Amino acid sequence: MSRRTPPKSTRRPRRLRRSEALRALVRETRVTPAQLVQPIFLIEGEAASHPIESMGGVERVTVDRAVTLVRRGVAAGVASFALFPVVADERKSPGAEEALRVDNLIGRAAAEIKSAVPHACVITDVALDPYSSVGHDGLVVDGEVANDATVRVLSEMAVAQARAGADVVAPSDMMDGRVAAIRCALDAAGFTSVAIMSYAAKYASSLYGPFREALDSAPVDLEGVPPDKKTYQMDPSNAREALVEASLDESEGADILLIKPAGWYLDVIARVRVRTDLPVAAYQVSGEYAMLRGAAAQGWIEWEAAYAESLAAIVRAGADIVVTYGAVEYAERLA
Repeated sequence: MSRRTPPKSTRRPRRLRRSEALRALVRETRVTPAQLVQPIFLIEGEAASHPIESMGGVERVTVDRAVTLVRRGVAAGVASFALFPVVADERKSPGAEEALRVDNLIGRAAAEIKSAVPHACVITDVALDPYSSVGHDGLVVDGEVANDATVRVLSEMAVAQARAGADVVAPSDMMDGRVAAIRCALDAAGFTSVAIMSYAAKYASSLYGPFREALDSAPVDLEGVPPDKKTYQMDPSNAREALVEASLDESEGADILLIKPAGWYLDVIARVRVRTDLPVAAYQVSGEYAMLRGAAAQGWIEWEAAYAESLAAIVRAGADIVVTYGAVEYAERLA
């Protein structure tokens, strides 16, 4: 019995991999500085910065140095910055009243950045944990994180941040109904042009440790209240639930939907991308960033290549926007 020679294909995919010029020409996923958001950890004072040990290359900075970082980022093509305040213990309280002051740390930073670099996009975090003496994203009432009472405070907080100059407010608390309440409050106060980037699917992840170290905002152990955020942040095992959360936030008036964390939840990013026409953002969180930095410091991976690959994976999954701690560094390297 004779053997038949299989027909030869004329397709040779390697043709388009022969040189960097060809690879770049046909590249499907491109990560540009304009897609990236640089988080900034703010501290009180002047001309000071404090390294965050668990996040190589990331620092807590005073407002004047935050302005300098924004100028650097804009020069390299990164135009968007997310602000997170380190609040002194004496300003924290069970009711998180410090969050409502227009001239608190995040408010002053927003105002000064917009004054110095008007075309920068300032994104402010709407959650109570930096201001709360118990470290939760909401108010603790009768042994539980109270949803509706928290939403009322978050709405006032968002308006205060808009008055300070925020272009985008980003509720990261995961309370039910907060997007609709914040949209209503902003519109009633005349801030119809301020956008909402909702943390639509924020998981109760194990990857937030370095962030909580940076802000000193971990939940404390209270009688009757779990020392974690699992009653309001999402179960890491659930994906369909993310579609419910995203759909609710979109119907309530969110302008951008954010998934957090990013790299361990690429499937969720992809599912949400298919279900919405809104821009989808993803947050490469502190633990993801720290693992890459730590492995690079040990010589196990090459930092620049691994970091760029991690960003490409997030965008390839469907994210239009990536919040990441190396945004300005990445952009400067490209430039």
